Amino acid sequence: MVFKAIQDKFKVKSAKKFLEDALLKQKSAHDKKGVATVACIVDMDNYGQAETFKSLKDNLGLRPNAVQIIGYKRGKDQNGMFGIPYCTDKNLGWNGSIENGDFSEFIGRPYDVLINYFTDDRLLLKLMSVQVDARIRIGVKDGNKNLSDLTIETNLNDFETFKKELKKYLKILEELKP
Repeated sequence: MVFKAIQDKFKVKSAKKFLEDALLKQKSAHDKKGVATVACIVDMDNYGQAETFKSLKDNLGLRPNAVQIIGYKRGKDQNGMFGIPYCTDKNLGWNGSIENGDFSEFIGRPYDVLINYFTDDRLLLKLMSVQVDARIRIGVKDGNKNLSDLTIETNLNDFETFKKELKKYLKILEELKP
């Protein structure tokens, strides 16, 4: 039991070091324009309707499987009610790795846009974000500004405003056709 606590403490320390290094190495946007794929990391403890992100497909005029969603929960979902794959703090591995099959599949491809839909300062959420290969990173008000290229000033519970502002700013950035 004591060994497990010490091991967890060292995992957190190695993950924080990985996060610092990853934030320093973040890539800048490529020359490619346009949005074909969107990744969403959602804090399901603070925003329980992660499936609403599927509506971005129609809002942004994307293909059926263009929006990928992964969630985060502090603890395990006892009821199995969530249809969205998610990670928990228990998935933290050594050197910032996240030991979760769904997450490994999620980061296995590049995305045009990553949406960081969280405000809590959680290590696992930040690690999830820096491991996604995305050209444009978008966050929400009160989120970690280091993880996002663009921050939309809305609350987590105001998804309709977020969706409208996201489309507006992607048009301004000439990522969507007017």
